[in-house]
Order: sequence, then C-alpha cells, then structure tokens
Amino acid sequence: MRLPSPLLAGTLVRRYKRFFADVELDDGTLVTAHTPNTGSMLQCAVPGHPVLVSKNDDPRRKLKYTLELIRVKGHWVDTHTQRSNRVVEEGLRCGSIPELAGCRVTPEFRFGASRLDFLLERDGERILVEVKNVTLTDGGSTALFPDAVTVRGRKHLLELAAAVDAGYRAVIFFLVQRGEAEAFAPADEIDPEYGRLLREVAGRGVEVLAYRTVVSETENRIGVRLPVIL
Repeated sequence: MRLPSPLLAGTLVRRYKRFFADVELDDGTLVTAHTPNTGSMLQCAVPGHPVLVSKNDDPRRKLKYTLELIRVKGHWVDTHTQRSNRVVEEGLRCGSIPELAGCRVTPEFRFGASRLDFLLERDGERILVEVKNVTLTDGGSTALFPDAVTVRGRKHLLELAAAVDAGYRAVIFFLVQRGEAEAFAPADEIDPEYGRLLREVAGRGVEVLAYRTVVSETENRIGVRLPVIL
C-alpha cells in the first residue's frame, strides 16, 4: 500500500510516554510526532536512527506530525501498527498470500470475547485471522514477537484455538517488518508464556504464518513467506 506523501526525513531524538517522539528534521527543526505503536519498539526507537515522518495540518490534531518509518540496519521498518492490518488486507485481496487467496474478506470479526482482525470465507470454509506486527529480531536474521509482554496477544491465541474447536480454520499471521529477517520465532526471553501458548495452539491446529514486508519510502507491501521456528 502507498504511504503518506510527502514524507519528511529526520533523526530520532527520543521516544517517550509511549505515543510521543521528538524528531530533528533534516532542516534542523525539532518537532514532536505521534507514535502509533503501543509496544516497546525495542531496537527501533533508538536515538540517532534515521526516521521519516508525515505532516497533517488538520487543526483538530494535537500533533501535526506522525512517525511513519525508522531505518534500522539499512532497512526501513514500518512501526505504524495501525497500518499493518491494511497491508495484510491488501495482500489478501490481491492474492499475495497464496495460503489465503480467493477469499471474501471481512475485517474486524467478533468471536468470543475478542474482535479478531479478519474473517475469510471461501467455498464454505471460514477462516479467522489475527495479525501481529513484528519489528524485533534476535540481533541476526530471525524476527521475534512480541517486543514486550502481551496479555492481549495471549488472549488472541486462546481465541484462535477456540475457533478451531468450533470448526473454523484459524491463522495467527506475523507481519515481519525487518528487511533482514529470514525466519520467525517467538520471543521467549521477553514473554515466555506467549511462546509456550503459541506452541500449544499450533499443536491444536492454529496455523502460524509469517510474511516479510517490502518497505520503501513510498510503499509497504507483502513480500515472501518466512519459515517459522517453534
């Protein structure tokens, strides 16, 4: 999908109070940008990293700038978690995810006590999909999730397992935003319970898919499927 345009280049000064980032633009202006990411942004929210921000002059906005991309190890990383579902939805609709191609797509489907990201329907088959945005690695070529303890993420895994028991096909979809990643694994050192649950629900029939994105200064799209290490 296309990113906002134009994007302004700068350098991250600091990220704080979860949703704020101070950025020095290339022209020397210091601005405060909204950070649409509730995670720790470990490895990404590092002072000195190059960033791209968008600007919106809507007078109703408290902050005119939004942090869009951060450059880590030579790759643009999309930390904008509100965009990840839209990237996956575009991939679903245009057939970029072969395992889930040819489906009617319904976003935001209520199941149990959760609202899961997508219901897919194809030839009588019903598939529930929950998307997770991945911006962490092990320091090498393996992408990891989560980057902070996630009680909500564990709840989604249990809901997907319940969906399998109810006759659905269920998929946990890890959208890997690190261009150097060649595989995906749970971040056991950060949230061992999430890793345990992921392995448990995979054993109960929940499918685990990981796809790496292709991110540039103008777009973010689905790229190649990555092997999952459980």
